[in-house]
Amino acid sequence: MISDDILNKYEMTIGIECHVQLATDTKLFSGADNDARDKEPNSVVSPVDYGLPGMLPVLNRRAVDLAIKAGKALNAKVANVSRFDRKHYFYPDLPKGYQTTQMYQPIILSGHIDAPLESGETVRVRIHHAHMEEDAGKLTHFGDYSLVDLNRAGTPLIEIVSEPDIHSPAEAKAYAAELHRLMTYAGVTHGDLYHGNMRFDVNISVALKGATELGKRAEVKNLNSFRSVEKAAEYEFRRQVELVEAGEQVVQETRGWDDDKQRTNSQRSKEDAQDYRYMPDADIPPIVLTDEEIAEIQATVPMLPSAYREKWATLQLDRSVVDSLLATQGYAALVTRIQDEAGNDIAKRVAHWFASALGHAADDESVVREVDLDLTPEGFIELATMVEKNELSSTAAKEVFIELLSSHGSPRAIAEAKNLIQVSDEGEIAAIVDDVLADPSSAQSIADIKEGKDKAIGFLVGQIMKKSQGKANPALAQKLIRERLK
Repeated sequence: MISDDILNKYEMTIGIECHVQLATDTKLFSGADNDARDKEPNSVVSPVDYGLPGMLPVLNRRAVDLAIKAGKALNAKVANVSRFDRKHYFYPDLPKGYQTTQMYQPIILSGHIDAPLESGETVRVRIHHAHMEEDAGKLTHFGDYSLVDLNRAGTPLIEIVSEPDIHSPAEAKAYAAELHRLMTYAGVTHGDLYHGNMRFDVNISVALKGATELGKRAEVKNLNSFRSVEKAAEYEFRRQVELVEAGEQVVQETRGWDDDKQRTNSQRSKEDAQDYRYMPDADIPPIVLTDEEIAEIQATVPMLPSAYREKWATLQLDRSVVDSLLATQGYAALVTRIQDEAGNDIAKRVAHWFASALGHAADDESVVREVDLDLTPEGFIELATMVEKNELSSTAAKEVFIELLSSHGSPRAIAEAKNLIQVSDEGEIAAIVDDVLADPSSAQSIADIKEGKDKAIGFLVGQIMKKSQGKANPALAQKLIRERLK
């Protein structure tokens, strides 16, 4: 096992290519259904996807619009003219014998992403470009034979290519997570990582710190979780440093990731661009866009994660709370509406309720979930106001909050039905306090409090809550106890 001291002599450099499936109803060049989830193999395929003779592609305009939206999310310029090319290679999951892609004139030009790290810092990763292309089918291997499923063939993609600006596994994970948020918030993709809506190819090389040249890179293909991006980078860094330290060469190749064994394995030597014999696709006219057309489409992009973070800065939320909210786009929008309508204090309280109910959103397979109900700010504002007025305890409020997420009921009606309304009438609580203090079982606690053992007051408050069936305002009960024991 190589030591940390040796590892610290080297710097890793990472660039990431991300394939993003566009959220269209039909495929990129045919009218076949674009949703292959749970479908029988080869059941959502057209003659165009099969590559039958005489079939001509027709470009899906909706895919172009989504690529234009992606350009805004990537802080990138969208090209006024882009073109498709043919990339030739012989895989059985591409019946045409070539993939339709954009090699020379991509639709999205240079841009950048600012990815927040867990440390509170931000890493800026430049985007080299993003191009449109069609996906290939899927091969399933069984011993000495393989089966081909072309359901995915022709699925519209954009491939987002980063510059090699990433230098740690944590930065790689943060970039992948932020890219996922951006693409889902912009409506470019459904973002279902389990079904491969976004797949990450991690290119990693190592070199001595201060070196002017990068080392040979290996590409780890088709990672579909943020954690696997991080772990694959960790493993490859160590593997490549061990090779260099042993005087061996790192081979430029494509590698796969074995999630069970937490290691990469060699798949094939990496092809160069000339091996693909790119040529312009004569069957597909160029995409010509005016600046006005681009601006009109990008104006429909909703609020993006960075704008939410900026908006919530005045709420002083922990990073974990912000990430939990951003995991559900509808809830993020709802908290922002509450902030606008009721102010920071109410919004902060509601934000914490959401974060508590949703759990930590850093979970790798998370997708930006749809909000099923047409939730409005009013109920959540009313609930937070009831807590401020001491009508509900914080524990009771969380119970009502959970109910609000699955119903259109009023917070007060829910609280009353569950018998959760808190008693804050001083006279009513004072009578209970007097009963508890007069009870012989309270004598020891009273003596302890008078001796300065303040924790003993908890027993008395507990007895008051018991007698009031949990309805007494505990803060008021404690205040009355102290007044009586002065």
